[in-house]
Amino acid sequence: MVASRFKHIVWFRNDLRIYDNPALFRAAEEQEGVLAVYFICHEMLENHVTASVRIDFIRRHLLQLNNDLAELNIPLVVISTDKTKEIIPQLKKLIDKYQVEGLFLNAEYPIDEFNRDKQVADELRKQEIVVKRSHDRVIIPPGMIRNGKGEPYKVFTAFKKNWLQQARALALEPLKKPKTQPPHGATVITDAEINKQFKTLEQRDLSKLWPAGEKEAAKRLKAFIKNHIHDYDTGRDFPDLDGTSQLSPYLAIGSISPRQCIAAALHANRGELDSGNAGVTTWIGELIWRDFYQHVVVDFPDVCKYKAMQKHTEAFPWRYDKSLFNAWCDGETGIPIVDAAMLQLKDTGWMHNRLRMVVAMFLTKNLQIDWRMGERYFMTQLIDGDFAANNGGWQWSASTGTDAAPYFRIFNPVSQSQRFDADGAFIRRYLPALAKVPAKVIHSPPPTPGYSLPIVDLSLSRKETIALFGALKS
Repeated sequence: MVASRFKHIVWFRNDLRIYDNPALFRAAEEQEGVLAVYFICHEMLENHVTASVRIDFIRRHLLQLNNDLAELNIPLVVISTDKTKEIIPQLKKLIDKYQVEGLFLNAEYPIDEFNRDKQVADELRKQEIVVKRSHDRVIIPPGMIRNGKGEPYKVFTAFKKNWLQQARALALEPLKKPKTQPPHGATVITDAEINKQFKTLEQRDLSKLWPAGEKEAAKRLKAFIKNHIHDYDTGRDFPDLDGTSQLSPYLAIGSISPRQCIAAALHANRGELDSGNAGVTTWIGELIWRDFYQHVVVDFPDVCKYKAMQKHTEAFPWRYDKSLFNAWCDGETGIPIVDAAMLQLKDTGWMHNRLRMVVAMFLTKNLQIDWRMGERYFMTQLIDGDFAANNGGWQWSASTGTDAAPYFRIFNPVSQSQRFDADGAFIRRYLPALAKVPAKVIHSPPPTPGYSLPIVDLSLSRKETIALFGALKS
């Protein structure tokens, strides 16, 4: 018998997967019909200056998700809206059409998304629609990790200690595949119809570099666990080596969950979270950092409003020099490791984590340009653009955030380059003008045809920045 109604709707967002998806799993349990919906809200995309590569990544994931859901007899509806306020009327149409009784969703934590979800829940409950919210972007939900006074942590090391205590008591096994639903009579959306919902399509084809789908994410996780995780503590900092998981785009879009990552790491470390292999525990530490920044946007929502976590740093006399900023964006600073990193970002939509810190400190501490300009630019380029992680990383580098780098700790990009790209292989990959420059001088090369001269004196700018931050403290 073909169903004429769906008991539940699952609203997909940054959770584009079937396995270990709490909202989908819960909605499917009763096997009384589930309808999946995804909203492409152009206002939200524009407000978050979402990179075109990330939008295309979403599009390609939806094509895959549509096929995966079809195997469970769950039809996917993809709806394009110009404004956030259009989402509620569209949901009500689906609810009325299919006699829906419940809406299931996984929580999003930035303030705009939180307020949107609250408004949706309030409106639907007026119609006696049950709204059930799950947590899938973190291992431990926001609000659960507090100090002895019941306050949120501002220091990562204390947060991590509490996190580990709680995580040891949790069942960290991912949820299984959701139950298959009864046959339905709804029209299944085609690939062409999904593509039509997107206003513009990314011109670059990054599908080989970043294939879509949770099967690809699972494949990458398996390969990382097998080949690299045990050396992660020593290999993660070298940009020319394949020493990182490169799962951040998949975590950001939700085609793999942090719980799936933790479970795989535990399996590779005899069930230990914070002892055993140093590579595994270091990677687990990175996943805890990710949780930490998700908690920060909930506990300190001002960071969602372009404000510094450390209020006194708002008085720092940031510069807004467009020529210097554009040189940084375009990889024309005359500092090879910075330029190579910025060109990697433009070319691939991704940047090695060590280099994210290097280029962010260079922009904020050497060029003294407002961190918010760098934060925004990253979001326009990153395939793994995640507000909480991006904001947290930028405020850490700029010494304005929670548990930020001390203002006097300023990476010297030349020293970083010498240490982590000693032979200049990464630099040469992105800067062909320096291809024949010897390794011993490539990190700070002599004047070279086709390559920019340095736009700032690293030593003088460092001293000036330290003095300016010191004045704020006093």
